[in-house]
Amino acid sequence: MLEGSTLAHRIYRRPEVEKITGLSRSTLYRLMAEGNFPKPIKLTGKAVGWTDAAIDDWLDSREQAAA
Repeated sequence: MLEGSTLAHRIYRRPEVEKITGLSRSTLYRLMAEGNFPKPIKLTGKAVGWTDAAIDDWLDSREQAAA
């Protein structure tokens, strides 16, 4: 956790996001292109990841859409 910060975010890499969401790699990228899935944040020149908050929010939106 950063000093002075009250929130700590976990970063999920793509294989973890696939397991959490149950979506395949190609589906994740298609949904991102359509604007229906959060885009990852750039971690380094080649590495990206998603915050736990972004994935949790997306999952919550899917649950609300199904209700």
